Amino acid sequence: MRRVATCHSCGKSMEYAPCFERRALPEDARCNVLSGWLTVSQWKGIGYIDQYDFCSIDCLLTWVKAQLPQIPETFLDAFRDGPTQKETTGE
Repeated sequence: MRRVATCHSCGKSMEYAPCFERRALPEDARCNVLSGWLTVSQWKGIGYIDQYDFCSIDCLLTWVKAQLPQIPETFLDAFRDGPTQKETTGE
């Protein structure tokens, strides 16, 4: 029985065998195939956990940044002295 881990940021996939699979070769085991990968568990409630796999720290950081609430640039411009970002970039 083969399974696939997919990086939640870039989509890179790796096929592995579960560690409990007795017939799997040691080099196919998840702990060997996904060496260097990161797995994040996010608690969603009682008994409900989401797990996310990432192939690198950079992919994990991309995901973390996407989870943060974004403050609209126009709101931040109200607190700045001088021209707004729209005025300086021509957007």
